[in-house]
Amino acid sequence: MTSGFAHVTTGKKGKGRDSSFIVRFALILSILAAVLIFMVVITIRTSNRLMNIEKTTVSNVPSNILPSYSTCSFESFDGQTNLSGWFFKTDDPVTTVIVVHDAGSNRLPFGVNMIDLVEQLLENHYNVFLFDQRNSGESEGDVCNYGYLEWQDVIGAISQVRMISVTTDVVLFGIGTGCTSCMLAYDKLPDANLTEAELNDYSADLLNLGYNKSYVIGMIFDSPAKNSDDYIKAVVQRTEFLGSLTRNFVPYAIRISAGEGSSVNLIALISRLQMPVCIIYGGHDTFIGADKISRIIEERNRLNSSLTMSRMIPGADYLDSFRIGKEEYIDTVMRFMTSYFV
Repeated sequence: MTSGFAHVTTGKKGKGRDSSFIVRFALILSILAAVLIFMVVITIRTSNRLMNIEKTTVSNVPSNILPSYSTCSFESFDGQTNLSGWFFKTDDPVTTVIVVHDAGSNRLPFGVNMIDLVEQLLENHYNVFLFDQRNSGESEGDVCNYGYLEWQDVIGAISQVRMISVTTDVVLFGIGTGCTSCMLAYDKLPDANLTEAELNDYSADLLNLGYNKSYVIGMIFDSPAKNSDDYIKAVVQRTEFLGSLTRNFVPYAIRISAGEGSSVNLIALISRLQMPVCIIYGGHDTFIGADKISRIIEERNRLNSSLTMSRMIPGADYLDSFRIGKEEYIDTVMRFMTSYFV
């Protein structure tokens, strides 16, 4: 009888422990769910803020310093976004340089002083095409996707240049997130000399462009990142609430909104480009990281040293190289162009 009572008592204690464990476990799950929901909300709100940045108007350039140009209105590759740009034509052009600006900028990424670079290119017989990507300057579009949609604008710009210029190729000049726009555009273009089976991997719209990767004969990069997400991560880290926690989630949300499932390994793509490449960056870049950009240059030199030129501007921060060392910057661009494209 005594042993029976002992057995019953033990059973009650076991049920109490089980019940207490279930309560604690449910509480932990509730807290985790609340944290997860909070992070999702913060990520979505941050992504929306970063994508809905206000357009920057194009600087008023005095007519007496602006070289002769023609205004262009053309469609992005998506066929839904009307873009605006300026085409500067020179005599007997060697090629055409298409400048692709950073997120939050416009066709004059260096302001009025951009004209000094344009004039140098024109004097050395290079056409120049400046344009506003979507949600920038005078172009249409409501969101900024940090290159993940803007690559379509670059395709549109190349197609426009192909129609209005007598040159048979282009050099892409990416600045900041414009590096992502350029590399994605180039990567999406069909390779040259594809077999019928390989052509099936490309959409009809891309195949109907009438040109392929061979139409791009060179690249200039101002502050390229190792990965396309790095530009967004840096903005989130610096400007957003709990940025250190959401910096890895926000880029994913922005990519998904643009229909791009994965980020772009820029260091791999840039280092393997079989064409002349010029890289310019600030020695005090704490946004992308001067050390990270120098590693891109090291890898590029390891694989394609004869096709690589680079310049570090001492004391310049992210996208500050032109302002800090304008003469060095322009000199580097011109040495690159005249060394490889004559």
